[in-house]
Amino acid sequence: MTPEDMYCVCCEALADYVHSAGFADVVIGLSGGMDSSLVAVMAVDALGASHVHGVLLPGPYSTEHSVDDAEELARNLGIDHRTVSICEPFEAFEHVLARACGGQLKGLAAENTQARCRMVCLMALSNAHGWMMLNTGNKSEAQMGYSALYGDTAGAFAPLGGVYKTDVYAMARWRNRKGVENGHEGPVPVNVFVKPPSAELAPGQSDERSLGIDYDSLDALLIGVLEQGKSLEEMATLLQMDVVRARNILARAKSYAFKRALEPPYPQAKFY
Repeated sequence: MTPEDMYCVCCEALADYVHSAGFADVVIGLSGGMDSSLVAVMAVDALGASHVHGVLLPGPYSTEHSVDDAEELARNLGIDHRTVSICEPFEAFEHVLARACGGQLKGLAAENTQARCRMVCLMALSNAHGWMMLNTGNKSEAQMGYSALYGDTAGAFAPLGGVYKTDVYAMARWRNRKGVENGHEGPVPVNVFVKPPSAELAPGQSDERSLGIDYDSLDALLIGVLEQGKSLEEMATLLQMDVVRARNILARAKSYAFKRALEPPYPQAKFY
């Protein structure tokens, strides 16, 4: 599928799912990253700007540029948006859990607690206002288990759940070009395209460093082997990747089947 076709399929599936569930409005956590930015754009195209509500959820490691990028996106789309800081609730969890966690809430436990604080806030707004909460994860993350259970795996529907990260960028580039062709500014801010993807749950964190591989190589391997049925050896040779490394990546993907079982529904089109 072309990026345009993928985008249209995801938008149509999003509108169908929201309306069939009896909802009119959706709520989205806006991180200033590409995934949440594109989901917000899709939601506006599928449902209309007045039915989309964005929430900035800055935490202790959020960067100023991420907040700025999220606010610029919301302004470009003309959507209702607000800011709910998770710093105070996260500090409360740090205090309450410190003794039970061996004296300090740290490492993965601290990172995932931040993600879960964000989902508690989004679900509270969902319940208070009758908005469906959208998930902003992609298939690269789902395959590699790069998400927090009951945190960023939460949500009623994942418009990008069947799409790998490299195609998320391709779809966003197409959508921005479409905006310019129609005489409007592309909705996704330029900085969102150029900055390294990061969950911002720890100082200096980046997705590719946490995954141990760049998204281009990761997605090519996963798509080739898992979607197109090519052999591991064939893809390793094609990507000039050590076979042992490729095997370890695929073993990691297999080991996270339990997380994927808890991912929200997503468009069931044959993208690859």
